[in-house]
Amino acid sequence: MKKEEDTHHMMDSLSAIHQALGLPKPQHPLIALINSSNSPVEINRPSGSHVLKFYKISYKRKLSGKLKYGQDYYDFDEGGLLFAAPNQVIGGNNVEETRDCSQYTLLIHPDFFLTYPLAKKIKQYGFFSYSANEALHLSDKEKETIISIFKIIEEELNSRIDDFSQDVIVSQIELLLNYANRFYKRQFITRKAVSSDLLQKLEEILDEYFNNEKSLSDGIPTVQYLSEKMNITPSYLSDMLRSLTGQNTQQHIHHKLIEKAKERLSTTSLSVSEVAYELGFEHPQSFSKLFKTKTNLSPLEFRRSFN
Repeated sequence: MKKEEDTHHMMDSLSAIHQALGLPKPQHPLIALINSSNSPVEINRPSGSHVLKFYKISYKRKLSGKLKYGQDYYDFDEGGLLFAAPNQVIGGNNVEETRDCSQYTLLIHPDFFLTYPLAKKIKQYGFFSYSANEALHLSDKEKETIISIFKIIEEELNSRIDDFSQDVIVSQIELLLNYANRFYKRQFITRKAVSSDLLQKLEEILDEYFNNEKSLSDGIPTVQYLSEKMNITPSYLSDMLRSLTGQNTQQHIHHKLIEKAKERLSTTSLSVSEVAYELGFEHPQSFSKLFKTKTNLSPLEFRRSFN
């Protein structure tokens, strides 16, 4: 793993990125929009994996071959948006869809937002923390919307550099992200079959965890543990669960804990403390507090009402 990490090519300036792509020097040190359709030169695609110090939003007209989405692959030839945050590894994985060059690639250094609310808000968009193989599929109408925003940003960068340029560009980036957020929510609905499979797998992992008494040795299962077992990021897992159940991953774990607690309280003679330890709680008081919050009854009150 160490050797592989050492091969990542670090690109910490727009000048370095433009040079690697065979493009002229950027007009702005903190933001660039690369339009392959209008480029005066042929764009070189960087070989191997690389790490940028920039946010990257790419629109690909066509994603050749199969596109990995979550845990499955889909034939997808219509194109879409891909996102990356600063310091994420991009490329170098021989994924088929990366073969074609993006039509639009927007690169933004975090400092570009420094005095704007978007500097904090951009970290709340889940798709920036997704792995690189998760793309936003776009309908024809959605494509028109996204491309129109790219064109406004491109026009601002190329011909209207004045006191208002940064305000206009930041507002357009925020508009782009808000539309992307809407389209992601739609995607969770249209890909519900995939999400349902993931939910079933999550339930199996949790059942196995508690049935094998892993909670006795390792404590309460964490969001990180579940996302690693499912090979998806924590934010993707939470977004998927919200779209299906209205709960994030932590809430889902709590729901499962209460289910298992009710089962043990109603079918065994274990004490409340023993049930708490069996479920992975270090302190019985923490278990009792959670149980009361979720059921409006203490564990003992529940046991008495059940009996």
